[in-house]
Amino acid sequence: MLILGIESSCDDTAAAVLMDQRVLASVLSCQDTIHAKFGGVVPELASRKHLQAIHPMVEKALLRAGVQLADIDLIAATQGPGLIGSLLVGFSYAKALAHVRGIPLVGVDHMAGHILSVFLGETQPSFPYIALIVSGGTSSIFLVEDYHQFHLLGRTRDDAAGEAFDKVAKLLGLPYPGGPHIAATAVSGDPQHVHFPRAWLEENSSDFSFSGLKTAVLNHVTQQKLKSANLRLSDICASFQEAVIEVLVEKAIRAARSHHIHTLVIGGGVSANKRLREVFAKRCLQETLTFYAPDLKYCTDNAAMIALAGYHQFRKMGAGPLDLDVYSRSPLG
Repeated sequence: MLILGIESSCDDTAAAVLMDQRVLASVLSCQDTIHAKFGGVVPELASRKHLQAIHPMVEKALLRAGVQLADIDLIAATQGPGLIGSLLVGFSYAKALAHVRGIPLVGVDHMAGHILSVFLGETQPSFPYIALIVSGGTSSIFLVEDYHQFHLLGRTRDDAAGEAFDKVAKLLGLPYPGGPHIAATAVSGDPQHVHFPRAWLEENSSDFSFSGLKTAVLNHVTQQKLKSANLRLSDICASFQEAVIEVLVEKAIRAARSHHIHTLVIGGGVSANKRLREVFAKRCLQETLTFYAPDLKYCTDNAAMIALAGYHQFRKMGAGPLDLDVYSRSPLG
């Protein structure tokens, strides 16, 4: 089966073509340079850029895959969660194609795409597994029983991990998006220089909270400036990053242990963080857990994961009606 995937949930316009689970083409138009001067995504600008990029991206994906639109057996498009204006561009485009060409359509939850993105690689896990999904929009832990059953075990109560990275980067004067810049700056830093707080919350809680950590970084920077001390930027970045990673890793491992699961998977934009992968691999080895991470190109938003999730959704439930609408919040949590 040939699947055309379309993703436009935030500020990246993406299209992909899959043959069942095999990626034939995956392309993306990134808006980072547009939003960087504002320090974050401007929804109206994002929507306008999606309008300009959506058709060229689909054409490019089809061309790279060496197929025609007439060859496509299924269209899978992100239905939510995300920015409503951005979602409407991609999902409306997908519905129009499906209607005019008579191609079955499925609306895909963006979270499901991240949960299953690990299956786009050569090394794939077996079910069940614990999935930690970390990005600018979410930090959540799921128990994944199969391609369709995801049980929410914990989620952020305030800032997502990626959001915390972006906000801390901004207060440190680093460019947007903040995650890669903090990670790069942290390489030469001492992660033990500042002991920032870890929000463990209630005993055995799988939820996250990063707003207090963000405030702790702000207070540290303010105090250093009042003392007219030089900001040890690399040390601050390394210490902040370590605080985030420790909580993410330990809570995911705790969830695996409490549910007697031996496989742990990560996904989402923050899962591209090299230090996070290193710590996860080390701790899973110590805990005799099997660890999987998606290829770096499938960590951030992409249409290949949407096509993959849509493929499995279609096999189980068939096509959706053309009057489907987008949603800003995921029913998965």
